[in-house]
Amino acid sequence: MILKELKIDTWIGDPTNCYIVFDEDSLETMVIDPAGDVNKITEMINILNGKLKYIYLTHCHGDHIGGVNELKRKMGGKILIHRLDANGLNDSDINLTEYIGMENIELEADSIIDDKDLLHLGKLEFLVIHTPGHTQGGTALYCKQEGLLFSGDTMFRGTWGRTDLPTSSRVEIINSISKKLLKLPDETIVYPGHGKSTMIGDEKPIYLELKPKKL
Repeated sequence: MILKELKIDTWIGDPTNCYIVFDEDSLETMVIDPAGDVNKITEMINILNGKLKYIYLTHCHGDHIGGVNELKRKMGGKILIHRLDANGLNDSDINLTEYIGMENIELEADSIIDDKDLLHLGKLEFLVIHTPGHTQGGTALYCKQEGLLFSGDTMFRGTWGRTDLPTSSRVEIINSISKKLLKLPDETIVYPGHGKSTMIGDEKPIYLELKPKKL
């Protein structure tokens, strides 16, 4: 597997992490949260001779979906999002496009995903984990073979995602992390929607022992 990370500047000021996942044998490719800078994304896929299979959205917020339509027009691929966030793609009150100064986005998912669904890029297998809290339909994507997790805006290095937004819940996000994500192996590398990567084992004290992490 080849993994590329692009930091995409958005209207909120905190760059969104867009991930390009590439299977070297099949050339199948997945882009996670294409927030913008589509030319950079397509350039990277073309350098890898990739075939775009999935455009995976961890949740429906505008700072994660800004480049989806353009990317699909240029390279194809199926747009995937959890069923509870699908309607939010076209609702500015939920996706916050108006709030963060973006133009309204008209966007439809090609396929709906649910908890415990499996996605495949060649022989790579990814498990969908429903992680409500930041949004009601937020998800994380886990690859056991590679020991990595794409956590969206649920888990960050040293903290968790905002819970003061439409459809969000602090109780749910803590439950999603403590009851689902922290059950993964300690050595699992976590690639979040913003900021630096971390590891499951390094985040456990925050939730299980109520100790702040030294950043």
